[in-house]
Parts: sequence; structure tokens; C-alpha cells
Amino acid sequence: MSAGGSGRADGGNAPDTAWMQRALALARHAGELGEVPVGAVVVRDGVCLGEGWNHPIAAADPTMHAEIHALRAAAAAEGNYRLTGTTLYVTLEPCVMCVGALVHARVARLVYAAREPRTGAVDSTCRLLEPGLHNHDVAPEGGLLAEASAELLRAFFRSRR
Repeated sequence: MSAGGSGRADGGNAPDTAWMQRALALARHAGELGEVPVGAVVVRDGVCLGEGWNHPIAAADPTMHAEIHALRAAAAAEGNYRLTGTTLYVTLEPCVMCVGALVHARVARLVYAAREPRTGAVDSTCRLLEPGLHNHDVAPEGGLLAEASAELLRAFFRSRR
């Protein structure tokens, strides 16, 4: 669990849980398309600004992770690459690329579900959101609906074997 957040693995508060459930629905959509099932939602003041799902295969774009897709949609909706005051909900711990995008977009808070033991860059392989490491701090929190996300990923990869 993240040093920067409560690290809770329970249901969290109702708005956080509802947004993570939306991210899980987007992850299921990605899985149905044959992509790794990860979904993300960018929210400010209870309003969804952008959402996305993994689709690097369909987009022929290695950067098209769920977080990047959601950040691009939110930035387009806002007409600004800075997304101050937002929370990004994502079903899997972000990688190095996505952590960098969160910092550059000035996202205030990250809530992720399952840890990613091989490439997770928030808690698992490195801690790139440690306070003071960058010119902007993103407050991370891991573990919200982690088991639901992890099971979705396990089922996807089981079906590929």
C-alpha cells in the first residue's frame, strides 16, 4: 500500500468506490477488446473530465495506457494540459510513463486498485511519487477494490494461456 495514502484495501468512501467501479467497467471493456484490462477515470469535484482504457494494440501506440487515454480526454475537455485539483482513479498501479504524465498534468491525487509487482512505479518497484521528488506532488493511495481488479487481470491472462 502506498506510503502517501491510507493504504486501505476496503471499500473506501462512497465517491471513491463509485469512480473505481467506473474504472473497473472500463477495464472490462478493454479486456473484451483483447487488451490488458485496465481502466482509468479523471475526476474533479465529482465530475468526470475524462476516462480511458488500455488499447496500445488497437491504437498501434505503446503509450496508450488507460491513464494516458484518460488524461488526454480530460485535457481536451478542459482545453488545458494542466489538470489541477483532479483525482485519477485507475485499476492497476501506474508504470513509470504514467507516473510521469500524472506529475506533468499536475494531478492532485492518485487512487489505484491492484499493485503491479513488475512495473508498478508508485509502490512496487520504485516510489516515484514520494513527496518532494518532483516539482509537483501527487498524493497516492493504493488498494481500493484491489481484489476485483486483480481477479479481472488474472482471468484475462488465464484465458490467454
